[in-house]
Order: sequence, then structure tokens, then C-alpha cells
Amino acid sequence: MGNSSTTNGTELPSFTLTGLPGLEASQHWMFLLLGALYTVSIVGTSLILFIVKEEQSLHQPMYYFLSLLSVNDLGVSLSTLPSVLATFCFHAQEITFDACMAQMVFIHLFSFMESGIQLARSFDRYVAICNPLRHSTILTDNRVAPMSLFIGIRSFCVVFPMPFCKANILSHAYYLHPDLIRLPCGDITINNIFGLCIVISTFVLDSALILLSYILFF
Repeated sequence: MGNSSTTNGTELPSFTLTGLPGLEASQHWMFLLLGALYTVSIVGTSLILFIVKEEQSLHQPMYYFLSLLSVNDLGVSLSTLPSVLATFCFHAQEITFDACMAQMVFIHLFSFMESGIQLARSFDRYVAICNPLRHSTILTDNRVAPMSLFIGIRSFCVVFPMPFCKANILSHAYYLHPDLIRLPCGDITINNIFGLCIVISTFVLDSALILLSYILFF
């Protein structure tokens, strides 16, 4: 295994990031491409937030949810950028256990939040199209705020780290749950089932409800 740190007598392994599988020889070019994409993403989302903040006419639920989505996209970019930059630009492929866990939590947190925000946006569109006269009374600021808070709490509650004792080679330039599933000590059956239940109760359920909202348009 890679180098380890010790906390309260427990060895915490470090991990090795491998970049994009099959493209290890093109890391410098990939850094230029990914760097450009990150720049466009960060500047674009920041611009959206600035415009919504400054333009009073945009202070309504549709743009609040768009702002949340922009903050979420910004969070995803900033969560993966440090390790991607280190891997492709500085060839610093080793990452500590604590950094791995923090990155995994934030990446998956923002992924689950995006699903919830898209569901909230579909509900907003449904009310605006099917009941336009009551839209402003149904989706008030006092209701949008709790909806946003619930999305954040739900996303946070479904992210659970686990201990590791197996291989420490990760398949990407950042830390993801598919890598996590292969690394825990002991039987991983419960972890696999739990992960499947999380996906069903978030991405699948949200997608089904979004589809239902579009069906109800007709």
C-alpha cells in the first residue's frame, strides 16, 4: 500500500490516483482541455449567480433554483479540481485518506443535490404551466427555502464513508463511490445493497417524478 498516516493508533492509508484510464500518456494535453472546461464552468456559473443577484426581476423561484443549480455545479468543479490539477499538471498522484474521504463526500453530496434541484425545478415548471394564476402563492420564498434545505439535508444523509483494508489504487483523478465499494474491509454485500437503495431512492425516484411532471403537462 502507499504511505500511511496514524491517528489514535489506527493506520490510515493513502491512495494513488491514476488519472483517466487509458489516457495516461496524454496527461498534459488532457490538463489543457480539462483546465479550459473547468474555467468555462466556474466563470459561467459565477456569472449566472451575479446576474440573478443583481437583477431584481429574476428574484423568483425559477431563478432561485437555477442559482442553486449553479452553486451545485460550482461545488462539483471545485471538489474535483484540486486532485485533477495535481494529477495531470504536477504528477502528484498520492492523496491522503482524509482528503479522499472529504472529496468523496463532496462529489456525491453535490451529485445527489443536483438530482433534488432538478426535481424542484420540474415542480416549479409544473405549477407555472398547470396553475399559473396560483404559482406566486404556491411557490413563495417561505416554501422555496425549506425545499432547498431539505434537498441539502437529504443529500448529506445518504453519504456514508467506510473503513478500508484492501488495494489503494483508484481508477480516476478523484475519489468516487465505485472505488469505495471495492475497498472496505470484510463483506461488501450490505454496502452494495445500500448503494443500490440510495441510487433508487434518489436518482431513480427523482427521475421518475420529473418524468411524471412532464406527463401531467398533457
